[in-house]
Amino acid sequence: MHEFGPRKLPVIANSHLKRVMGLVCPHAGYMFSGPIAAHAYYELASDGRPDVVVIFGPNHTGHGSALAIANEGIWRTPLGDVEIDTETTSKIVRESQIIDVDASAHRWEHSIEVQLPFLQYLYGPKFKIAPICFMLQDLNSAREVGEAVGKVLTGQNAVIIASSDMSHYEPQERAVKHDELAIKSIEAMDEARFHAIIETRHISACGYGPITALIVASKIMGGKEAKLLCYKTSGDVIGDYSSVVGYAAMCVTK
Repeated sequence: MHEFGPRKLPVIANSHLKRVMGLVCPHAGYMFSGPIAAHAYYELASDGRPDVVVIFGPNHTGHGSALAIANEGIWRTPLGDVEIDTETTSKIVRESQIIDVDASAHRWEHSIEVQLPFLQYLYGPKFKIAPICFMLQDLNSAREVGEAVGKVLTGQNAVIIASSDMSHYEPQERAVKHDELAIKSIEAMDEARFHAIIETRHISACGYGPITALIVASKIMGGKEAKLLCYKTSGDVIGDYSSVVGYAAMCVTK
């Protein structure tokens, strides 16, 4: 077991989700951020089994539409196939007005797909996904996506995952200081404050739009609390603190 991970395997609750409605998970290479992400999935597994997982991720490639959802087919990993929930994705598109159906935005993007093996390890093929890729991450757009997803998922056995790393390529002390400010605003479930801190402090978190949308959707779905489960940097992993990337695992609950 990795020293930065939960240090034990979860007992997967054989029930619908009871409290967990959202996660923030990093998406770097597994050797760097995998143990930190495992804390979020440990929390999810202990709470129950979702039927649908909506995954928000940033667009690193520049391909495809500014806000893009994949609405049909399967995604394949070494652990098997994951089916897209066409019914849920269609409802989100109708509700949002600004999300395009565009698989090309997902074709070369890693931020969403790296979350799938964690889910497959826990649940096998017994869940479906709705993947949304964010190139456009301004506050109003992220809010609109969050509002649409929150309305569609209310009353469903579903969870939202916001895939994001935190500060990129900063000295350890600066990264930790800035990421702490961002994390506290997430814990306050204040999307405007979070977005303002990202902009005014020039924090290079890549998935700030997905995190903003998660906060908004969670509040619509009845979310009351967000908590930090684990925070580390790439410097903690490899011992080079001169230029690090921050990784946070967080959980939003009723």
